Amino acid sequence: MGTGGLNKRHVLVLMCFAAAFVCYIDRVNISIAIIPMAEHFGWSQTEKGFVLSSFFIGYMLGQIPSGWLANRVGGRWTLGGALILWSTFTALTPVAALAGFSALILARIVMGMGEAATFPATYNLFSKWIPRAERSRSVAFTLSGIPIGTVLGLAVSGYLVAEFGWASVFYAFGVAGLVLAAVWYWVVRDSPASHPGVSEAERQVIAAAVDVSSETVRTPLPVGKLVRSTAFWALVINHFCSNWILYVLLSWLPSYFRDVQHFSIAKAGLAAAAPWLSMFAMANLSAWVADRFIRNGASVSLIRKIMQSIGLLGSSGFLLLTLQANTPTEAILLVCGALGALGLTWAGYAPNHLEIAPKHADILMGVTNTAGTLPGVIGVAVSGWLLDTTGSYVSVFVLAAGITSVGALVWILFQRSTPIYD
Repeated sequence: MGTGGLNKRHVLVLMCFAAAFVCYIDRVNISIAIIPMAEHFGWSQTEKGFVLSSFFIGYMLGQIPSGWLANRVGGRWTLGGALILWSTFTALTPVAALAGFSALILARIVMGMGEAATFPATYNLFSKWIPRAERSRSVAFTLSGIPIGTVLGLAVSGYLVAEFGWASVFYAFGVAGLVLAAVWYWVVRDSPASHPGVSEAERQVIAAAVDVSSETVRTPLPVGKLVRSTAFWALVINHFCSNWILYVLLSWLPSYFRDVQHFSIAKAGLAAAAPWLSMFAMANLSAWVADRFIRNGASVSLIRKIMQSIGLLGSSGFLLLTLQANTPTEAILLVCGALGALGLTWAGYAPNHLEIAPKHADILMGVTNTAGTLPGVIGVAVSGWLLDTTGSYVSVFVLAAGITSVGALVWILFQRSTPIYD
């Protein structure tokens, strides 16, 4: 990306990737731990769904406030403080579970509020650090902390549960987050101007391609222009639709492999981890392709439309084919296809925040990720209810495919990649 070598903006991207990585290992460990937890506490599938979805209530409530906070005080302090908050409540999860169902729900909500700052704060930093021609790769690489964190979280959680009991995963990952918070404050700065280690050559590269006025001049968010823009609503809807499959599979995939493919808990974690590697590979490959075409003069809007629509429709198709899987291996490969295709959307809707609202990408990310978190609350809980009602994953996968197909149509019709306002 850019001038070659590991420049300070590249270090920033690596640290944002690390934050997303820890965010997701802390988020997904319960999707493995909840299997023995449900057996221990006697929870139904619906109660499991409430536990899994409670995190997303806090995550949703924290999106817009964290975007506003990042816009006011900067991404460094916002995300560093959030790391400390969610890591602490990760470590406190076993204590809350033993205290009672309500205490566990509350702990997961607070943890979700902490994790809500991850991506709004990241977008705040990227708006000051990352040149436009590097944004697809930077955003996609940061977001690829989601599948890699999920892979490690699922694989290691399965091992820890089997060897040390379900409480161990929360203690181990909570401590890991607190360690990262210390490194974050040591390494990250809010802008190139406040970082003494930025070379003059890198400073010029950034200044030539980034609107640095946003570092010193705060302008009010033009809410009226946003809500009247079809491009804004296309982004909101597509964040929601893209995350429906993401969150449903994130929360229920281990249970699917345990209940349908009859894997042990440890094997269910490993099987559920494989598709996320596919997502990591395809997200970064598609982002590289997108930036390459944009750098060579292709229409930014056309590239975003292609990546988003192929990603959503491809993911829907693979998910429906999974219902016809005859063997566990076939099921794993098809889910790999579903999440691999979904990775293309990170070169579609994800960088669009920085394009249509460059000075308020942090707040806009908070707004759209509020909608993007609804699938975690509604989709995860509804999936649990559908499983209890039908006893099958058919309705869960068909519903997810339908929702994402609608998102693709909206994106093709209404997306744009130019600023909504000056």
